[in-house]
Amino acid sequence: MRTEQQHIEKKQEIMEKCFECYAENGLTGTGIKALAKACNCTTGNLYVYFKNLDELILESTAYCMAKVEDDFMKKAPKDPKDVMRFIEEVPYWTAKKHGKKYRLMYQIYTHPKYIEHGKKFFEGVNERYTEYAKQLEPKIGIPYTITTPLIFIFVRASVHYAMFEDEYYLKSQMEVLKQGVTLFAAKYAPQYLNGGIANEKKDS
Repeated sequence: MRTEQQHIEKKQEIMEKCFECYAENGLTGTGIKALAKACNCTTGNLYVYFKNLDELILESTAYCMAKVEDDFMKKAPKDPKDVMRFIEEVPYWTAKKHGKKYRLMYQIYTHPKYIEHGKKFFEGVNERYTEYAKQLEPKIGIPYTITTPLIFIFVRASVHYAMFEDEYYLKSQMEVLKQGVTLFAAKYAPQYLNGGIANEKKDS
């Protein structure tokens, strides 16, 4: 008899393998037998964890794309000097590592059957990106209320590139983003970093 924790871990393993199978072979080109084979189990085993195929698709997508977000943010800049490295390198890294997953996610969440679930997922994305921005605020010296929309611009451009390899679109977005970050950092960073507030008091 498996413990609850073992059940959860096994379900997570199945979700990751099923999502990878869909990403590799396409949503319509992947049947329940192919999923079971990818998970090294029987089709009956899959129904132990999911009521039906729709539930498997939706839960796998939400779980795996949240992991992609976490993977993405682990590379987030740790200080102002690191921001430009992040902007220049990460879009290409995420396209190479997660491009197929992004394409699958949009295929699923724009499907008429699943679009309401897509709306809920992206509402959660809004909340998570705001939290990421709050974590970045003391590191890069820009208020999270400004960093949040900058993250949206960056992620959308990165995902667009990952899906379509549109170099022109990516570079144009990244150039504007770099200029924006530079301007906002110059305006706000002294208030957050390197004892800026204390130094301002000394100068006044």
